Amino acid sequence: MEAGIVLVEDGAVVAEYATLVNPGVRIPYAIQQFTGITQEMVADAPPFAAVAQDIAARLDGRLFVAHNARFDYGFLRNEFRRLGRRFRAPVLCTVRLSRALTPAERGHNLDAVMARHGIACEARHRALGDARVLAEFLAIARAQWPAEALGPIVERLVGTARLPPQLDPGIADELPEGPGVYLFYGEDDALLYVGKAKNLASRVLAHFADTRAKLERELAALVRRIEWIETAGEFGALVTEARLIRARRPPLNRRGRDAGALWAIRLREEAALPLAEIRELDALDDPGASYGLFRRRVDAERALAGLAREHALCAKRLGLEAGEGSCVGLQLGRCRGVCVGREPPALHAVRARLALAGLKRREWPFDGPIGVRERDWRGVQETHVFDRWCYEGEPFDLDLYRILAGFLDRPIRGAELIRYGKA
Repeated sequence: MEAGIVLVEDGAVVAEYATLVNPGVRIPYAIQQFTGITQEMVADAPPFAAVAQDIAARLDGRLFVAHNARFDYGFLRNEFRRLGRRFRAPVLCTVRLSRALTPAERGHNLDAVMARHGIACEARHRALGDARVLAEFLAIARAQWPAEALGPIVERLVGTARLPPQLDPGIADELPEGPGVYLFYGEDDALLYVGKAKNLASRVLAHFADTRAKLERELAALVRRIEWIETAGEFGALVTEARLIRARRPPLNRRGRDAGALWAIRLREEAALPLAEIRELDALDDPGASYGLFRRRVDAERALAGLAREHALCAKRLGLEAGEGSCVGLQLGRCRGVCVGREPPALHAVRARLALAGLKRREWPFDGPIGVRERDWRGVQETHVFDRWCYEGEPFDLDLYRILAGFLDRPIRGAELIRYGKA
């Protein structure tokens, strides 16, 4: 739609370049209002293919600087990819630079940076106008922070990661800038690790930028091959990662090691002893009959014990302690005495249900199956279908349940919910 470039050398602006670009599609009204660029303005503008060489020549060998740089960089790289060309450059994000230089400040969007440093802009939200703001911000940073302080910060933020020597260095140029899932393989092509990313290139390279963490050290030492799967959006990346981990159980994924049966807490009749039982679930049963979903029995026991302490419930009545007489909690003032007849069992059972209410699993809130649809910049569309929390006829999976429940509470931008009605 528009490209704006300000070339800076030794702190001084040496050239500028700006051009409108015909995107070949209708510009959304909201974007027209935001930028001031109308459909009429780009009607006679050149397509990206006509200006690609001009842009590439100006950016060749330079540091790519932008606010929320991965978005601009990814968009530009994808446009070059459409033309069968590669584009790669070291990247400095001025959002991250602002945070590093002024960590005590809360706002780091471009308007906040302008206000904080007294930068004016006559053409805000236009490509060249915003690029000029960034050039001025960099000049201010050079003036206000000594080189010995600013230099290491910039080097860390640019931080082009070096791939482990056993990997083909060309992988760095092939990694997509969009969402998806990546797979690390080791000796004998054994799968080591599966991860997800909003930006595959950024996330994969980040594994090798800082190997102080144990996982990163192991991956850098063991990886022999990298594979990736592009998805239409962030939701698809979350779902694909969870399904791959469940199916293939890579050893360096904790979820892969813990995959298997699920455990839940179930309350029995108020007079029953013990009142609570921890049981293994092979599939999703009636959500109203049990509480919580846990990967290990011990995790369910810990959760129940924590609620007992917090709500003065009887550990013996709940089945957490054995033996005769009162529970340990009574002696510590953490039980109201149901174990010695001071509290009616019915009242204790009511309090137990109230305490466990926060662990209650959600009932399926739809009349039938639903889909979550995403479409990427290439026009590729993906729809993920769920029914009663299960993915496309597969057995219930805790991670997919959490992903979908989280999406229903906090929708992901660009993902559309589709209701199919009764099955």
